[in-house]
Amino acid sequence: MIIDTEFGQFEMIKDYRDAFDLVKFQERYVDVAFDRYTYLVGDMSSGMLRIKGFNSDPKSPNGYKRIPDYLNESCQLNCAHYILKRMKPAQNKLIDIND
Repeated sequence: MIIDTEFGQFEMIKDYRDAFDLVKFQERYVDVAFDRYTYLVGDMSSGMLRIKGFNSDPKSPNGYKRIPDYLNESCQLNCAHYILKRMKPAQNKLIDIND
C-alpha cells in the first residue's frame, strides 16, 4: 500500500494491529530528523507514537536489518507498530518528439 504524506510517499511494509494513523504520523514527523532515513518504524508506547529511522545500508548500526532487534528490545511486547519505506520521487523525463 502506498501512503501519501506531506513529507513524501511511503510504501507500507507492515502495519501490525492497525498502528498507522496518518494524522499522528504527520504530527510527529520531524523532517530534519527523519528525511535522511529510508525506513521508518512507528510504534505506540503508552498511547504515544514513537518514530525511529533506519537507513538502507544493512551493515550500518542503523541499517534496516536492525528493525527486528529494535522491535524486540525497545518496544513493548506485542505493541502496535508499522514499518514504512520511503519511495524515491519520480524523476520527470523530457521526451524529444523531434528525434
